[in-house]
Amino acid sequence: MGASLSLVPLIDYFARREFLAAGLRPHAVTLPYPDGGGESTCTVQYWATPGEPRLPPLLLVHGFGPRATWQWRCQVGPLSRHFHLVVPDLIGFGGSSCDSASLPSEATQAAALAALLDALPGLKGRRVAVAGTSYGGFVAYWLARTAGPARVGPVVIASSDLLKTAADDRGFLKRAGEGWNAVEDVLLPAKPAAMRKLMELASYRPPPAVLMPDFLLRDFIQKLFTENREHLIQLFKGITVGTDKFPVNPIPQEVLIIWGEQDQLFPVEKAFAVHRSLDGKARVEVISKTGHAPQLEDPTSFNKILLDFLLATHKQ
Repeated sequence: MGASLSLVPLIDYFARREFLAAGLRPHAVTLPYPDGGGESTCTVQYWATPGEPRLPPLLLVHGFGPRATWQWRCQVGPLSRHFHLVVPDLIGFGGSSCDSASLPSEATQAAALAALLDALPGLKGRRVAVAGTSYGGFVAYWLARTAGPARVGPVVIASSDLLKTAADDRGFLKRAGEGWNAVEDVLLPAKPAAMRKLMELASYRPPPAVLMPDFLLRDFIQKLFTENREHLIQLFKGITVGTDKFPVNPIPQEVLIIWGEQDQLFPVEKAFAVHRSLDGKARVEVISKTGHAPQLEDPTSFNKILLDFLLATHKQ
C-alpha cells in the first residue's frame, strides 16, 4: 500500500494554492512557434494577475525540473502586493508544449515569452521586469539582451551559470562522486540513486534518506522527468548562452545576481564570474546556508533582496 503513495499531487496542490491565494489565475494561450516558419504553434500555460496591469509587470521564469508553480511558490505572495505577475511554464515544461519537431533554444523560449507578453491585456509593448532562476536565467538574459531596455527593465539572474563550460561540467561530476558518466545523469535523473544525489547537491539541507525511500523517488522521476527526459537532455546540451554563438556581454538594464552560498550545481564563484562578464555593473547577493534554490530554502531573505532591488529600480 505504501508503494502507491505519491507526494507529487500533494505538493502540486499546495503550490497551486499559494498562487491562488496571491490572486493569480491559470491560463493557456496558443501562439505561433517562433522557429516553426509560420506553420507550427506552441501552447503556453501560465499564471497571471487578472486584468490589465495596475502595478508594474514582472515576469518570473523557472528552471529545469518541476513546473513554475513549484519553483516560485514562495515568491508569488509577497511579490503580488507590488507587481502584476506573469509566471509561465517554458515550452516543454509543465503544461506548455509545441507541435514542432525542432527543440526550443533559449532564443525560442525568449521569443515565446515576448509573444506571450504581447498577447496579454495591457502588456503589449510595455516594459517588464524579469527574474529567472537556473535555466530560466539563461532565458531571462537572452530576452533582456535581444528585446532591449525599452521592453525589458530590471533583470534578476538567480543561480544561473551563464558562463557554463565543459570544465564546469567536469567539476560537477567530480563533486557528484564516482558512478556518473554525464552531468545529465544527475540533473535529469532516471533512477532513485540519481534523484537522491541531485537533492544532495542542490540543497543545503537535503531531506534525510529515511524520508526519501526509493518508491517515492521513482514516483517523482516518473511524474517530473520520464516523459520529457530525452527532450530535456537535448535542451540542456543545446544551451547557447555563454558560448561563441551568444557570449555574455554587458546589457544596459540594471541586473541583480542572487546565489546560494552552498550551491554545488553552480558554485558561488560563478556568480562573480558572471558579474565580471557584465563589466562588474551587476549587484551580487549571496544567501548563506542555501544551495541551488535559495528562493525555496530561505524565501524570507530571497524575497527581501528581490523586492529591495525591484522596488528601488522601479522608482528610478
